[in-house]
Amino acid sequence: MNSKQVYIGTDSGATTSKIGAVWSDGTTVSTKLLQRSTNSQLGPEAVVRSWVEAVSEYLEQNGLVWDQVAGVGLAIPGPILRYGVLDRTANMPPIFEGWDVHSAYSSALANKAGRAVPLVVGNDGNYGGVAEAQRVRGNTNSTVLMLAPGSGLGAAYIDSHGLPLDGDTLAGMEGGHMPAPLHLLNIKPYPCGCGKDWGCMEVYTTISGLPYLLAEKLEQYPDHDLAKSDAPIKEKVLSLRGLAQKGDPLAVEIFDFQARAMGLHVANLAMALDPSFVVIGGGLMDPESTTEEFRERYLRILRETAQPYLWSAQRAHMSVVPATLGDLSQAIGAALVALYQSRS
Repeated sequence: MNSKQVYIGTDSGATTSKIGAVWSDGTTVSTKLLQRSTNSQLGPEAVVRSWVEAVSEYLEQNGLVWDQVAGVGLAIPGPILRYGVLDRTANMPPIFEGWDVHSAYSSALANKAGRAVPLVVGNDGNYGGVAEAQRVRGNTNSTVLMLAPGSGLGAAYIDSHGLPLDGDTLAGMEGGHMPAPLHLLNIKPYPCGCGKDWGCMEVYTTISGLPYLLAEKLEQYPDHDLAKSDAPIKEKVLSLRGLAQKGDPLAVEIFDFQARAMGLHVANLAMALDPSFVVIGGGLMDPESTTEEFRERYLRILRETAQPYLWSAQRAHMSVVPATLGDLSQAIGAALVALYQSRS
């Protein structure tokens, strides 16, 4: 039986939870993702139970036992009231507001393992950044900025120690809710789901803002099939990525706009953070759902947009690269933070 210690990462969303793990040297136990239902509709106790069951299944699949688990990390969406305690989140039922997830999961882990298991809890986007940073920085101490456009805009800054910037209220690096430079984008301040009305960058770079961008673009393309379609708006916007990869001009223009917006955001964040690497993640960089041509075009436009606003040394030093871990990143990142904290 393998006696090496492992650190487990649990990545919990409202719908599904994912499990990953690393050995004590930081290498990944398996690149095979284990994903199970979170069962959030059944309440907090059911969620914790689903996490523990998923960890047990992961250990069994990989020939491991609970005695080898040296620590666990939990990646959860924000915002957070205080460490390990959820605030009201957009994607979870109201019953989860104020839930002390750290205490609940710690207790369940201890009951299962027969001993106390160290647990760290943090923002899912930050933990995803930790995993991607480990990949891109190698054995260096380079700092890394990660931006992951999806339903919203995940953002993380990873310091020279490999840990994320959390901030004093654990709301650090909510980069998606910084204001966009609307004058450079020549666009209106669209409302954001967070409640801010200053034109959050998230609205111009992710799925959340596509209904607005599509509505404006259809005014220029009144004969487009989407202009004539009676399909729900969600169905229309989710079709745009596929249309863009087929060369549809309307869809291509929308993703080119998003790439320019992201480029300006990268330049803005570079003024504050000065990273060596910028990692772009999310569905747009997923090789399973986008073509190489699509990804290369997006990154090229992003780089070209950011370049004029960087300092000369940054233009030579800073690299913009695609993410590589996909859906594994947040679970692996949670496991890595558990490992790093055990060393401190």
